[in-house]
Amino acid sequence: MQMAEDLASVQSSVSRLDAAAILLMSLGEADAAQILKHMGPKEVHRVGSSMANLTNITQDQVESVMLEFLEEVGRQTGMGIGSDDYIKNMLNEALGEDKASSLIDRILVGGNTSGLDSLKWMEGRAVAEVIRYEHPQIQAIVVSYLESDQAAEVLGILDEKVRLDVMMRVASLDSIQPQALQELNLILEKQFSGAASASASKIGGVKCAADIMNFMDTAIEGDLMDNIREIDADLGNEIEELMFVFDNLKEVDDRGIQTLLREVSSEVLIVALKGADIDLQEKIFTNMSKRASELLRDDLEAKGPVKVSEVEAAQKDILTIARRLSDSGEIILGGSGEEMI
Repeated sequence: MQMAEDLASVQSSVSRLDAAAILLMSLGEADAAQILKHMGPKEVHRVGSSMANLTNITQDQVESVMLEFLEEVGRQTGMGIGSDDYIKNMLNEALGEDKASSLIDRILVGGNTSGLDSLKWMEGRAVAEVIRYEHPQIQAIVVSYLESDQAAEVLGILDEKVRLDVMMRVASLDSIQPQALQELNLILEKQFSGAASASASKIGGVKCAADIMNFMDTAIEGDLMDNIREIDADLGNEIEELMFVFDNLKEVDDRGIQTLLREVSSEVLIVALKGADIDLQEKIFTNMSKRASELLRDDLEAKGPVKVSEVEAAQKDILTIARRLSDSGEIILGGSGEEMI
């Protein structure tokens, strides 16, 4: 009993981020790399930085993390090797040398990253500052190149007029020649990390614009969509048809909903469903066990008033998880248009 209490005390002193770092440091390079492959740039950077900064980790802390995450991980520990070499080898295995090299520099030696790929590993505000005074076409190419959630963050920081101009250009982009990419890297005063190919690169387009809009703050998204429609009503409708919103979860099959629910915390689900219509609520209920469904119904009824902003944030969190599962092929999402996301 005393040992359990001691371990619980140790566990409470370790943050969730440090616990994840300890776990990965204990798994071994190959297994840790497989986990990192399923994480986004921001997550990899946060966990990698935590791994690089781990010092004075006690055996009790390791044991408490192992008990929480994996009972038999002690036999696979990789703590005995040099942490720098471990991190380099693991990131190279997980991400490939091009992506890993820029992240390794930032984590281990604080060096500068290079090329358009490096922008994906930067905070949205930092990217916005890099492109703030560039031509809108350059801004559009950079935004199109980023992951949708990061692109949405960058656009949210830019001025409203610039945001509209850039989004219109993103929607009209189709491809960009290798030479143009090389010139863009010169403008950014960095060397492009990937060699120019013989063919044009697919970039931007209406689907790209819709994906970015999905991740925007609801208020910004609404204003931007209204402005796009004023300029080009057909384009606005086309973007909207390709967007996947919370209500579209009604179109996901039962197996997909069940997979999604396993990834969503009950707290986030309760808040998100406060703003959902009855049909979607019932779809969620029918894909849960009877007991879980009853508990969720009770929690929804007991939940007091919730701010609209909190509901929207919870719904976007769930949609982010849904898109991740869709990208990995675990579920299929269908928007209001015919194209599958």
